[in-house]
Amino acid sequence: MTRISLRQASSELAVRDKVMAALAKRYGACRLPPRRLTPFAALARAIVFQQLAGKAAAAIHARFEDLLAGAVTPEAVLALSPAQLRSAGLSRNKALSIADLAAQVRDGAIALPRLGRLGDEEIVEQLVRVRGIGRWTAEMFLIFELRRLDVWPVSDHGVRKGYQAAYGLEEAPLPAALSALGERFRPYRSVAAWYCWRAAEGDAWE
Repeated sequence: MTRISLRQASSELAVRDKVMAALAKRYGACRLPPRRLTPFAALARAIVFQQLAGKAAAAIHARFEDLLAGAVTPEAVLALSPAQLRSAGLSRNKALSIADLAAQVRDGAIALPRLGRLGDEEIVEQLVRVRGIGRWTAEMFLIFELRRLDVWPVSDHGVRKGYQAAYGLEEAPLPAALSALGERFRPYRSVAAWYCWRAAEGDAWE
């Protein structure tokens, strides 16, 4: 993330909010996994993983990478037929989504190298033009690939359940309510979301 470190943002939230302070004491400063994929490969992986359990998605993604000989590029994807993409275990819709992503990147409709210069909402607007990419997938891309600090994925089940657990609510807040509740975390809502994910996972994280 830019301008301010994740550790600094974590400390700032802890000063503002006693629940965030408790979460920071338990789980430490926010930390994200290292980025190992190109932006295109990361988006293709996100499509593969949609609505699938981790192990099943990982197996399909590994076969998808094997099809491309490890070179997950728009050109390599478009060189394959829909039947070949589906042979990796992709559903018809996911095969079409990945092909659409590849075509839009190749044709310049989505300029991945320049995405980092755009604002968060501009990036979301571009990415959701791709078949099969919704707001949630775009928000995960903003957080984990572009390292944007102020993303608040209110439709994410883990964030909703984690907020409920952390703040002792009887029910998980609905997206509209969670949107309002997150205002006090600006401009570090991505970090607040990370702590909500940790709260949702509980002891499994430790």
